[in-house]
Amino acid sequence: MALIAPFFLGFIAAGIGITPPGLINMTAAKVSLKDGRIEAVFFAIGATIIVFFQTFLALLFANFISSHPDIISRLQEVGLFIFIALTIYFFWKAKRPKIPKGEIKVRSRANRFFLGMLLSALNLFPIPYYVFVSITLSTYGYFYFIESFIYAFVVGVVAGSFLVFYLYILFFKKRDAKSSFLMNNGNYIIGTITGVVSIITLFKLIKGYFG
Repeated sequence: MALIAPFFLGFIAAGIGITPPGLINMTAAKVSLKDGRIEAVFFAIGATIIVFFQTFLALLFANFISSHPDIISRLQEVGLFIFIALTIYFFWKAKRPKIPKGEIKVRSRANRFFLGMLLSALNLFPIPYYVFVSITLSTYGYFYFIESFIYAFVVGVVAGSFLVFYLYILFFKKRDAKSSFLMNNGNYIIGTITGVVSIITLFKLIKGYFG
């Protein structure tokens, strides 16, 4: 019963981190639209496998950081610049004119599976995200860096990640006004989220320096 808490914490953390339109979930939706639900599921499975290793690595890194408090402040400074850069990038990308791209034909489900793994491996956001989530939860006593808690949290993240990917696959089954809105404005949504995170991180740093 004690492992239910870290499982659901991982599940919720994954839902919060992945639900906003991003490269992987939007690609899963597009694969579903173009090639069908089964092919999109293979893509999601490949992406989720990488999420498992990324989350496990993040928790190991977080365990090390938790015993070195001085590193946390440095990471917050680095994270601030990263999120500011991401905010600028996504708003710049959203304003660029959209050029129609040719259809990319994928011949087998194995290719979709490995495509999911590739795009997920290129997405480095989960590592710092789960580092800060686990450290924050640990600070408030909701998470402990012990083997059972780590595995339960990782399984929760994997389950939550795959569920979000699958919901995107189902949600974008038909081209409608809502799907078109999210696909056309996804970069604005992500840019807004990273902008809010940047502001929150900046206030924390200022408070730490002058508090």
